[in-house]
Amino acid sequence: MTAGVADEVVYPGPRKGGPIEFAVDCGVMTWRNLLTIIRIPQLLLGATVQPLMFVVMFSYVLGSTLGGDDYRQFLIPGIFAQTVAFNAAYTAIGLATDTKRGIIDRFKSLPTARIALVVGRTTSDLVINIVGLAIMTGVGYAIGWRIHGGVADAIGAYLLVLLFGYAISWAGAVIGLLVDTAESAQAAMMIFVFPIAFISSAFVASAKLPAPLRFIADWNPMTSVARALREAFGNPISPNPAVVEPHTWASAHPALYTVIASIALIAVCSQLAAAAFARR
Repeated sequence: MTAGVADEVVYPGPRKGGPIEFAVDCGVMTWRNLLTIIRIPQLLLGATVQPLMFVVMFSYVLGSTLGGDDYRQFLIPGIFAQTVAFNAAYTAIGLATDTKRGIIDRFKSLPTARIALVVGRTTSDLVINIVGLAIMTGVGYAIGWRIHGGVADAIGAYLLVLLFGYAISWAGAVIGLLVDTAESAQAAMMIFVFPIAFISSAFVASAKLPAPLRFIADWNPMTSVARALREAFGNPISPNPAVVEPHTWASAHPALYTVIASIALIAVCSQLAAAAFARR
């Protein structure tokens, strides 16, 4: 008899299926992430406390010199856009943590769609954005902000900012799959989202910025989503009526520009995330 040879471990590979099987895989991964939040509710602190801090700092510390009540009407839509962008850090940190703990390797050994783990992460973080926006809406009403537009316009505005946040989450997925630790993911996300948030008209009118930064802000999707929300909610485009915002195609069509930019970001980052996931 010949000497026995240890059997080689053969992983089953991804299940070959259609859209239904893929949707099931994504749903399972989404529910897995949501269960983590349910069991550790402290994970939601960043999505709730941080926006509240920005509201207090900008509306009360700086608001008295930037326009008072008019500035608060101008500010809240910008805070909405900033909140969903900053929440993309959950995607980056979550995927970096899964990688470090070997969870991604374990899921690769299962007959499940490879990209479902990433889709599940971005989808669960979409739920976090919904919770964050609901809290921010209540806080906005508490400090005097109001929605002056119609119900349909308001619903469309919330859907638009959620689409924008979902697109940024895919950028967070790429970062989370490229770095090695959760700390690195958080630092990289701050480098990515801070310029997007602050070189825009989320907090101040872009007309107030220096010329080079004004050009960036005018074509920054954060500016477009904040402007689209202000138009839909019936809030002022600028806290100072004497300040005339630059007129560009993006400013004339803020909702359409936001949709185009969000879809383009999802298309590019989903391919990058799939490649990074396969490399992992």
